[in-house]
Amino acid sequence: MDIKEKLDLIKRNTEEIITEKELEELIKKKKKPVIYWGTAPTGRPHAAYFLPMLKIADLLRVGFKVKILLADLHAALDNVEWYVLEKRYDYYKKIIPLMIQAIGVDTKDLEIIRGSDFELKPEYMYDVLRMSSFTSVRDANKAASEVVKQGKNPKVSGLIYPIMQAIDEQYLGADAQLGGMDQRKIFVMAREKHPKIGYKPRVEIINPIIQGLIGKKMSASNEKSKIDLLDNEKEIKQKIKSAECVAGNSKNGIMAFLKYVIMTIKTDKKKEFIVKRDEKHGGNLKYSSYEEIEKDFTSKKLHPLDLKNAVAEEIINLLKPISKYRKELEKLSEKAYEE
Repeated sequence: MDIKEKLDLIKRNTEEIITEKELEELIKKKKKPVIYWGTAPTGRPHAAYFLPMLKIADLLRVGFKVKILLADLHAALDNVEWYVLEKRYDYYKKIIPLMIQAIGVDTKDLEIIRGSDFELKPEYMYDVLRMSSFTSVRDANKAASEVVKQGKNPKVSGLIYPIMQAIDEQYLGADAQLGGMDQRKIFVMAREKHPKIGYKPRVEIINPIIQGLIGKKMSASNEKSKIDLLDNEKEIKQKIKSAECVAGNSKNGIMAFLKYVIMTIKTDKKKEFIVKRDEKHGGNLKYSSYEEIEKDFTSKKLHPLDLKNAVAEEIINLLKPISKYRKELEKLSEKAYEE
C-alpha cells in the first residue's frame, strides 16, 4: 500500500483531519505510528460505536499501532459515581473487544489500556497541573462543552476532563488521536497547549457522529435513539421500525448508519446490500455502494419500510458474535448499571 492509498483509507468516513499535511509527513517518516482512541465507561456502548471501530480497522490496516483507552477516571469526571467505576470498566473491557472481533479485525497491533493505570502517577498529574496553569476556565469549559455533562451548576471536574485528555496523548506515546466531532474542541485545545509545556501537537483524526434513530446523535442516555449492543432481534426490529425515516429524505439515522457502518463493511468484503421485496413490488434490490441506495431512496424508488427491514437484518447479523456472550454481558451490565 503506497502513501496515497494509506491516506485515502485513513480519510475514509472522516469529517476532518488536523492536519492532513502532518498526517502525510507522519506516515512517511514513521514505520508504525501510534494512534489512540479513548472512551469513558459511562453509558452502555451502542451500535454507533461501530463507526470508530471501523476507523480503528482502517488504521490497523495501514500500519498504525492502535491504543484503546478505557478512560475510567474521565467517567468519574463526567459524573459517573466513583463506586461503580470498576464495574463500568469491566463491562467496557469485555464488550469493546467483542465489537472489534465482530467486524473481523486483525488485532495484533491493538492494545487496550485502563486510564487509571497511568493517570494517577505523579509525573502525569504534574503535567496536568502544568497545563492547567496555561488554560483559562473559559478555554477548558469551551473544550468540554460537547463532551461533559455540565448542567446548571457545572463542577470543577468538567474543567479537568479536557486537560487530562490532552495529557493522555503524551503519556500514551501517541502520534495522533481519533475521536468524534464532539471531541474537536478538546483536540484543538490540546494542539494549542502542548507546546506551552514542551510537547509536540498531535495529528487529530475526526469522524462524524451518527445521527440517532429519533434525531440528534445516537445516545446511551436515550433508549429510543440507539440500538444497544445487547438488544435482541425483536427490540432491534421494533426500534428500527419506529425510527425517523421520511421517504425521499436521506438525512436520518437509518441512512447514516447504513453509510458509515453497513456499507463500509459491505464494501470491504465486496458484498452487496440486499433489500428483500415481494415480487409484486418489484422483487429484491441489490446495491454495491451507498450512493446507489441514496439515489433510489431520495427518488422514492426505495420505500422506507423496505429499507428499515433490510437495515434491521444487517444489524442483527452484525451483533450475532456479541450475542453469543449475552449472559455474561448481561451479568456485567446489571452490576455496572444497577439502579
